[in-house]
Amino acid sequence: MLALEDLQTYYGEAHILQGVSLTVGAGEVVTLIGRNGAGKTTTLRSIMGLVPPRSGRITFDGRELTRLPTHEVARAGIAYVPEERRILPNLTVAENLRLGLLGAPRAAQADNGAALEEVLTYFPRLRERYEQKGKSLSGGEQQMLAIARGLVARPKLMLVDEPTEGLSPLLVESLTEILGQINRRGTTILLVEQILEVALALSHRLYVIDQGRIQFEGTPDALRADPEIQQRFLGV
Repeated sequence: MLALEDLQTYYGEAHILQGVSLTVGAGEVVTLIGRNGAGKTTTLRSIMGLVPPRSGRITFDGRELTRLPTHEVARAGIAYVPEERRILPNLTVAENLRLGLLGAPRAAQADNGAALEEVLTYFPRLRERYEQKGKSLSGGEQQMLAIARGLVARPKLMLVDEPTEGLSPLLVESLTEILGQINRRGTTILLVEQILEVALALSHRLYVIDQGRIQFEGTPDALRADPEIQQRFLGV
């Protein structure tokens, strides 16, 4: 479904991604895990065209995305849930969700009522707060809203960056279960995560990234069985 080939991405003269290659198959949860500054977020931003790679190739469902602007990447069926959440504080939950439809494929826009209802089944708390403004939500509720806003476009692939950051253990457990449900109902997920237990619980495959290079690719069982990789690149 998604393939990255030898991505070389820079911020100014800082060489961040140094030959990143990975694949995500239809129906998978693939997790990119690594320390702060390893290149995880830059990988997602490169896919979305927010920080276009200087070289390398990005393909999605057989279509090249490498030089496409961000809105075209979204229309191809990829949703991005950034680490910062970017909830609009003075808009209600309902209004924030409708914003997620603006860049959606036309089919999702045409069936927006059903799309909104579908995401609320995953997040009943958002239904309870449907007319409340974003700034009145807790951190966990804002994260739910950020994921729901991406999901309302009915993407083929969701890029989810650090969804558990700053959340309580109970909310981490709840969000992990919800992401699993979303995947089981047909949405492919490329996840960036720092909590190893969350990554192992959700993923079909994982990539460990360090200093802009992929250092490991394999199943959760393979990573569990490799304490050297865990200690060297994850600090476990």
